[in-house]
Amino acid sequence: GAEPVSRIVQTRSDPDPATFVGKGKLEEIHRAVHSTGADAVILDDELTPGQLRNLEGRLGTKVIDRTALILDIFALHARSREGKAQVELAQLNYLLPRLRGWGEAMSRLGGGIGTRGPGETKLEVDRQHIKRRISKLRRDIKDLARTRDVKRARREGSGVQQIAIAGYTNAGKSTLMNALTEAGVLVADQLFATLDPTIRRIALPGGRHATISDTVGFVGKLPHDLIEAFRSTLEEVTRADLVLHVADGSSPEVVQQVDAVRGVLGEIGAGAIPEVLALNKVDRLSEMDRERTARRFPDAVAISALSGEGREALLERVALELPRPPVEVTLLVPYGRDEVIALLYRDAEVLETEPGTDGTLVRARVGDRELAAVGDYVVATRRRRASGL
Repeated sequence: GAEPVSRIVQTRSDPDPATFVGKGKLEEIHRAVHSTGADAVILDDELTPGQLRNLEGRLGTKVIDRTALILDIFALHARSREGKAQVELAQLNYLLPRLRGWGEAMSRLGGGIGTRGPGETKLEVDRQHIKRRISKLRRDIKDLARTRDVKRARREGSGVQQIAIAGYTNAGKSTLMNALTEAGVLVADQLFATLDPTIRRIALPGGRHATISDTVGFVGKLPHDLIEAFRSTLEEVTRADLVLHVADGSSPEVVQQVDAVRGVLGEIGAGAIPEVLALNKVDRLSEMDRERTARRFPDAVAISALSGEGREALLERVALELPRPPVEVTLLVPYGRDEVIALLYRDAEVLETEPGTDGTLVRARVGDRELAAVGDYVVATRRRRASGL
């Protein structure tokens, strides 16, 4: 870990291309480093390799940018083989163009924050070795993702719908997962405590069942290397029928955090999936703050995963918003009703057509909305049953 000894803020329209911060601010940071004996300087943004080297040269200490810090925290929490491989891939992709500056800093410091995962040994080897390692990690992750795809296909084939819990890091996703499923998921008041998806079964009002997965926590300006490395894991979100978006309702930055999560969801291709927003930790708010938060997010469900407050209301909302599985129907569409055939091809999945004496027999999978539109022509219905869980 690290203990902050000084905090310096600069506001400017564009970062300095050489040192990120301006000349005067650089001198202020230099004085702070030497007056406090700081071992490292952390900047809340991503630096170019040149900026990193220049700052370390001017300040005489290790410089860590936002991306390196996030990767370092991820390295602490990776547990599974896939999680560790994904973190190492992201770290190596980040470190490859920065080897010279980081190698010099490592030799001075020897270890600690910003040095986990691949660490010193990886930084001492040549670029070709690191590139070979990156290639191997990509192959390993692809193989592991293939296994995940088989399991996912089995779940999808069972007709059981899938809910993905997503949210800003430390919003209480794992605590909520436990409250909804009694899954025994690791709960920790830490950033990025969950890296490896946990998938459990959940019972919903009305007798429906679904699977629910607890995935990695998001953060503002999530490093691109990390999104790429964790893409196979994040697909648990992109393939979901519903996103249960958990936000820390007690955070003064809840609006920005909700926007950040929705931004990442859009970036990974999950922005159009139906969402239920759960504002967690409302038990920490005063009545006035609760009312203010409710006005900000009128469609959200206020909950406390820890105390259980709002649990039933949340399950009711999830059951309401979760799209029902498609119904397989056989329709007899009279000749001349071409608009019905066109609607099925446009909005449903047409499986088979066959001309008959009185019209066209069509076998298709339709959602509830489409079923209501073509109900007069249905001659047989089969709703897929959930099984296999």
